Amino acid sequence: MADPTGTVVVLAGGLSHEREVSLRSGRRVATALRETGHTVLEADVNGQLLSVLADADDPLVFPVLHGGAGEDGALREVLDVLGVSYIGSTGRASHIAFDKAVATPLVAAAGFATPRQAALPQDMFRELGAHALVEALASGIGFPMMVKPAQSGSSLGCTRVESADALPAAIVTAFGYGEVAIVEEFIEGREVAVSVVDLGDGPTALPAVEIEPVSGPYDYAARYTAGQTRFSAPADLPAAVADACADLAVQAHRILGLRDVSRTDLIIRDDTPYFLEVNVAPGMTDTSLLPLAIEASGVSFEEICSSLVAAARGRDESASA
Repeated sequence: MADPTGTVVVLAGGLSHEREVSLRSGRRVATALRETGHTVLEADVNGQLLSVLADADDPLVFPVLHGGAGEDGALREVLDVLGVSYIGSTGRASHIAFDKAVATPLVAAAGFATPRQAALPQDMFRELGAHALVEALASGIGFPMMVKPAQSGSSLGCTRVESADALPAAIVTAFGYGEVAIVEEFIEGREVAVSVVDLGDGPTALPAVEIEPVSGPYDYAARYTAGQTRFSAPADLPAAVADACADLAVQAHRILGLRDVSRTDLIIRDDTPYFLEVNVAPGMTDTSLLPLAIEASGVSFEEICSSLVAAARGRDESASA
């Protein structure tokens, strides 16, 4: 059993579109930590949070917030100001990773394959006009293409576009989740996710998980409704391809300056993995990809959660020594 020194504050909920998923993730993490001997408080992002943190004994925050303030780094920067330690990436690194218009070019600049991409702010869409933009994007990227918010998760606001007529509506849908839309090449291939954990000895890739929706795209319903998606963990990949996926995920973790845990989403085309996006607060529900990868690695979910807490405590002790 773990040494229950201090209190782990599992932070879940929030006000994003992914609130319910976050609450489910938080309950699972809290249960895992209690089973391994930790003292746990469950908290939401509300007017009581600062009091909860002030009253807790040596608090360490385990953020399980998805979307919005949970992943864009804002809350983590507040925790830094308060002097409260937390598991996961820093506010600055989270902000970079959460913005697909920033993260994807950084990974591409390191030599990894990424879709052709254009970032489209809402004010530019209004000023230049839909017709001119559609022509330019169709010529520069081609169809099919994927349109998605620059800052969102769980496939919310994402649309596959097959023709110019459908593009303006897809862009408007993406703007419903943020001020910038990403228009990018749609890569046909096998969809996999590779989670990365760092328990103090450097980032290590867990086994890749292949994602096969029963019907249609891997959207919000397919992600979080049991039976709507088939998951293969570990993915049945040639060894060289599996190694390439693992290397891309670990290097993305490093390039973006991430810490403790991340999940990189990839598409494999012609044995080449393409970077799609990275998540600094992966889901922890029964149908989430990180827990599936942990199970495939032969280590228990409870052990990983407890080890993340221990690694964060150890980092704090080293910093104060």
